[in-house]
Amino acid sequence: MQKTIAKTLPGFMELLPEEQVLFNQMRKTIQETYEKFGFLPIDTPIIESTEVLLAKAGGETEKQLYSFTKGDSNLTLRFDLTVPLAKYVALHSNEISFPFRRYQIGKVYRGERAQRGRFREFYQCDIDVIGDGELNIINDAEIPSIIYEIFRKLGLDNFCIKINNRKILNGLYESIDAKEVSESIMRTIDKIEKIGIEKVKEELRELSLSEENIEKIIKFITIKGTTDDKLKELQNLNIKNETYLEGMQELKKVIEYIRLFNVPEDYFSIDTSIARGLDYYTGTVYETFLNDYKSIGSICSGGRYNNLSEYYTDKKFPGVGMSIGLTRLFFILNDIGLIKSNKKSISEVLIVSMISDISSAIEIANKLRQANINTEIYFDDKKIKAKFKYADKLKIPYVIVIGENEIKTGKLTLKNMKTGEQKECDLEEIINKLHN
Repeated sequence: MQKTIAKTLPGFMELLPEEQVLFNQMRKTIQETYEKFGFLPIDTPIIESTEVLLAKAGGETEKQLYSFTKGDSNLTLRFDLTVPLAKYVALHSNEISFPFRRYQIGKVYRGERAQRGRFREFYQCDIDVIGDGELNIINDAEIPSIIYEIFRKLGLDNFCIKINNRKILNGLYESIDAKEVSESIMRTIDKIEKIGIEKVKEELRELSLSEENIEKIIKFITIKGTTDDKLKELQNLNIKNETYLEGMQELKKVIEYIRLFNVPEDYFSIDTSIARGLDYYTGTVYETFLNDYKSIGSICSGGRYNNLSEYYTDKKFPGVGMSIGLTRLFFILNDIGLIKSNKKSISEVLIVSMISDISSAIEIANKLRQANINTEIYFDDKKIKAKFKYADKLKIPYVIVIGENEIKTGKLTLKNMKTGEQKECDLEEIINKLHN
């Protein structure tokens, strides 16, 4: 029989067990932090009606969709978690409580060109707070405090949450009569970290902006200093535009409340170049960068939007949220060595039987598992050296050895695989030791 070549499609991540353990730990940290802040879980279908998913999609997004027909139905794999959330809120608005604080962690699919660090199937970890008609600006400040806690818990200590407000940008463009091309301007300046100031200027010239107005924009997005210095500089620009002034008030409030949430000053800053390329952001916007690895781009982003479900209902649902691309983040952190797997197994103890009768080993394993200790039994009939080698290779921290003498005395041999120390203990002692 001809064998099929075993292969994984490009753009799809497949991990070895020790990497998957680490990935799962990261996912658990994110989920537990979301729940700590009172966010409720939801899980929307991976496959949706194409009509539903395409309500807002277009351009490049539409080209990247995985769509297919089944019978009379046109179906599409979800490309993010925001559009399914919009549908979910419109569908269940009479059943859920507002403000609706939800989190979702799940796979999404985009037919991008497969390249290193970019995936066609990847996990997103999203939170959003959705209001019914209105939503307090304090929610915009809580999001950075959640970002801060997550990345500190993941062991990262050199990152910065960059914050801006789209109304400030919109007000600036209105004040220089560039409102009609404001979306194009924001998409351009959003790329400043990737392409640099000179390339940004070139793209702005292509929008038929005058050199004077280009210089105003560049001066605006390159304001330097502390957070308070930047607020003062933005005020001193003396822009009398109503949208601009509203954005300034919101930005001041957000900064005030971020400080109340005890986010240290070193971990957030105002960055007037942050625009977020997506059209639906209307107020506060965030991008999070690793200070030593800015070239990899934002590792977490989000912001405020006016009306989440406008394509499905006439009700107004303003919201604010953020998303972590977990698959890409894991790949990056693993690749540059900022996270490391310290175990290849989730077992805390391996039971090794020196006799053919395995019943005692199973009985002890049952009791350990009842005590919430991850326990594995080595069943294969191999030499003791091979059994210890297995535990060592998988970095299982403890081995319990059961022989005729252990069964007689009720004292089990417990070996610490890291130190090599062996001692005889009864089962209760072992349970207490492993719990500590």
